Amino acid sequence: MEYISTRGSAPAISSKKAIIKGIAPDGGLYVPGAFPSLGMDPFSDGSGSSYAARAVRIMQPFLTDYSTGELTEACRKAYAHNFDSPATAPVRFLDDGIAVLELWHGPTQAFKDMALQVMPHLLSTALKGEEERYRVVILVATSGDTGKAALEGFADVEGVSIFVFYPHEGVSEIQRLQMVTQRGTNVGACAVIGNFDDAQSGVKQIFSAPAINGKLGKSGFRLSSANSINWGRLAPQVVYYFSGYHEMVLAGRVKPGQPMNVCVPTGNFGNILGAYYAVRCGLPVSKLICASNINRVLTDFIRTGTYDRRREFLKTESPSMDILISSNLERLLFELVDRHSAWVSDWMNQLAVQGRYQIPKEALERLQSLFHGGFADRKQTSRAIGDAFERYGYLLDPHTAVGYSVLQEYRGETGDETPTLLASTASPFKFGRAVLEALGADVSNRDEFALLQQLSGVWGQPVPVKLAELKGLPERHTGVCEKQAMAKVLYRFLGLDEE
Repeated sequence: MEYISTRGSAPAISSKKAIIKGIAPDGGLYVPGAFPSLGMDPFSDGSGSSYAARAVRIMQPFLTDYSTGELTEACRKAYAHNFDSPATAPVRFLDDGIAVLELWHGPTQAFKDMALQVMPHLLSTALKGEEERYRVVILVATSGDTGKAALEGFADVEGVSIFVFYPHEGVSEIQRLQMVTQRGTNVGACAVIGNFDDAQSGVKQIFSAPAINGKLGKSGFRLSSANSINWGRLAPQVVYYFSGYHEMVLAGRVKPGQPMNVCVPTGNFGNILGAYYAVRCGLPVSKLICASNINRVLTDFIRTGTYDRRREFLKTESPSMDILISSNLERLLFELVDRHSAWVSDWMNQLAVQGRYQIPKEALERLQSLFHGGFADRKQTSRAIGDAFERYGYLLDPHTAVGYSVLQEYRGETGDETPTLLASTASPFKFGRAVLEALGADVSNRDEFALLQQLSGVWGQPVPVKLAELKGLPERHTGVCEKQAMAKVLYRFLGLDEE
């Protein structure tokens, strides 16, 4: 399997090279040269006895330059003892129509662990085959969860350093503590004054600056990314949609081959793109429901065909979705226009210069034939948390609550009662204040750790050990910088001259 750029002017490369590079030299994103046919339920032959085995089965046709042994070892290490559920990504059935795919049982209590526990192993394996010796510098912009998951996954990995930028005062306190207390000799983090889009655009500027890359190269460093722009993040995300469907079949909630719907709360479009790629590989899906918070740029795009980032940026109780520039949408655009890269390049240029672009009618019709876009504001999100807890005794974090709300609205509008897999992206414990407020609890004058205990009492579940231990950990990464100073911060981290 070769990988090509969405912008069309970079040479095709192997999956190992794509994972090392992260982003194509023409500024585009790497996509598979073709989509393998995996069938409706690849595990019906009994090959999916464990989640690690399922991951090997789905990723192998995408990562053809990895041996079966290399993939098996990577997945065994990633999904063995690092997750607090033996199923790794269990499915909880709320009723006959809603199955919740819990993607947050990893060490950082967020869905990013599903990819970022295995990606370091994939990268390390790829680096062993490189003739040139250099140190890979993983550079990450995060809206909250990716940063910690990447820091945790890459901490002390040989041959790799990792640095994370996150929006100052733009993540939850638990998310911030998870990043600033991260241990490891090769890790760093810094807050950026501004929002996630500022951090993300700053990272992209570093990637695309010849002077910066030249300076790093002379010192033996090479940049790569652990954001979902890296194919090493997306390939593992295809796995859990096939896994979730298989669990629904085993439970008798859908018949083999019967289509389901999938509802995904998303900001940067990577998680739902994994579902789209699964569909392209054979997963039977009638509708992909894209759920946004009040920063509804994706909802508006799916409904109108116009992507317009020129709007007020709003901080919400679902900070990982507080995004106005959804990077992974570029990969979907590439498919909507039959891989016509010149169009994609033009739209990305329009977005950078003018702040908007409009896709043609034919592409919009193709988009809407599979995707539905909806959003939930703060009141709707809180109401969803309360409703799910009252009806089912099931607790949702604010991001998953956005998905639940949009799903209920979609069903009311369309009458579509197709069994639906709802991606649950984070543990409620990561957003205790918002969850407790939604349940009507008094959270005044309570710090984050008192809130964890309070939520534990309400839900009847123990506080995750990795969150409880944050209280006693020292804050090691306390820097704050302007967007314009991000390169200097990186130089300092790597021990280079800042000029």
